[in-house]
Amino acid sequence: MWLDEGPAAHGWADDQVWTAARVRTLIGRKFHVSYSVSGVTRLLHRMGYSVQMPARPAVERDEDAITAWREATWQEVKPSGRRPARSSASRTKRA
Repeated sequence: MWLDEGPAAHGWADDQVWTAARVRTLIGRKFHVSYSVSGVTRLLHRMGYSVQMPARPAVERDEDAITAWREATWQEVKPSGRRPARSSASRTKRA
């Protein structure tokens, strides 16, 4: 499949990332059909492709700092979990 060949094989030598816009262009070149970017995203999802995830964690990733942030800072800023009470959007008053 053309996607397995990578972006460089199809003219995008600056990086090795497939974007929906690039896949859209490739579809246009190969099949002479026009898709929207969101249409390409849905098509790729139906074909089993998903958002790209890195193959390995970043070298700069500091697990200790992440754990400390989750235990201290996140506890202070996370939502309470309580949802606001239901109310009416109507401006009329009850009789």
